Amino acid sequence: MSQNPPSLRPDLAPQPLVDAAITKKRQDQPTIGMVSLGCPKALVDSERILTRLRAEGYAISPDYVGADAVVVNTCGFLDSAKAESLEAIGEALQENGKVIVTGCLGAEPEYITGVHPKVLAVTGPHQYEQVLDAVHLAVPPSPDPFIDLLPARGVSLTPRHFSYLKISEGCNHACKFCIIPDMRGKLVSRPVHGILREAEKLVEAGVKELLVISQDTSAYGLDRRYSTHPWKDREVKSHITDLTRELGQLGAANDLWVRLHYVYPYPHVRDLIPIMADTSNAILPYLDIPFQHGHPDVLKRMARPAASAKVLDEIAAWRSDCPDITLRSTFIVGYPGETEAEFDYMLDWLKEANLDRVGCFKYENVAGARSNALPDHVAEEVKQERWDRFMEASQAISEAKLAAKVGQTMQVIVDDIDEDGIATCRTKADAPEIDGNLFIDEDTQGLSVGDLVTVEVDEANEYDLWGALR
Repeated sequence: MSQNPPSLRPDLAPQPLVDAAITKKRQDQPTIGMVSLGCPKALVDSERILTRLRAEGYAISPDYVGADAVVVNTCGFLDSAKAESLEAIGEALQENGKVIVTGCLGAEPEYITGVHPKVLAVTGPHQYEQVLDAVHLAVPPSPDPFIDLLPARGVSLTPRHFSYLKISEGCNHACKFCIIPDMRGKLVSRPVHGILREAEKLVEAGVKELLVISQDTSAYGLDRRYSTHPWKDREVKSHITDLTRELGQLGAANDLWVRLHYVYPYPHVRDLIPIMADTSNAILPYLDIPFQHGHPDVLKRMARPAASAKVLDEIAAWRSDCPDITLRSTFIVGYPGETEAEFDYMLDWLKEANLDRVGCFKYENVAGARSNALPDHVAEEVKQERWDRFMEASQAISEAKLAAKVGQTMQVIVDDIDEDGIATCRTKADAPEIDGNLFIDEDTQGLSVGDLVTVEVDEANEYDLWGALR
């Protein structure tokens, strides 16, 4: 039975899962392995690549064994993530020999080939056609239209009961510590009817939870000037409020959860709160907002919105309109120039904001980021000490909030049932992998993964809950 790790890095997706059905292969069928690193947005890219490959007649391998070539989808979020990607490429070369690299780190091909010159090809993020071209050269396709059938949902690397729904690519922000816009480009939003059609197909395929993701979810549609598109019997605007409302209605006739990630606290976010407060639709009262810091001077050095005091007012207003709302965020400690007073200010801000779920990582230089040139970089031992203090403060908040849930009755979704019959579940306040769990250790014989069930909470610790079926 696993428990929520408090030091989980906030940029990681769940461990990719390859369904056994797509690993079965006919005689002489070419097979491609996939290694997917990084965030949920990268995981969606991996799913799209594998879906295309599967449709072209390739079998899929969850590892290097038996694969004719391997695609490594890399991450470039932090220098530590880059090192992890290089290590994965090296391992794939050693174990397999034929390696095609894609993803965020692929935006720096010389960086990769300088370390691993034997890779067959390097492509950047969401360059699906170039990946397919490289695979075709390395391992020619051999489709059999009477045998190679693509599932209606395509290839998924998440459990069948939840799925990521990516609504846009890129980002218009210019945060000094981040090079994602350099790698993934400016904001490019998908048309609203395309998103809704995909969401509808996922629900029809049995998905119980949709996790809406992008680099900046609240900016959705800005690049399209909030264009309208026909959907069903009406016109729908490419705007996060309209999209959220439509997704909520999609779930009104189904057992469905819809969760919003990576939302910046723009003024129009307040229009989402009444939708979340309306229990007749599928939108969960949950916002994932990357605040990054609390001190206005640090936020200015980050080139991020610096009105942290106004954000506290917004949070209070959200909670007034939707008392059950869960707020999760990520923070950076040890940003260049961060003083002890600025860090203490952030701790006080965190305590006043009283956020439900918090992730934190220590600042790292990333090649190409403008923050590298800032003065007064913080020593590693100071970063570690501040990270420890931050996590201690956030843990105390989490412990108090979870203790208050003991005795409450709530709906949970079942993620796993182990060999001892212990069910690992999540409440509406918990996203997969990055938040906590609720465990049921009795009377789970009739449960299945993906079930939505009602429990009474009878125990809590710093990050997780335990409950009994009701």
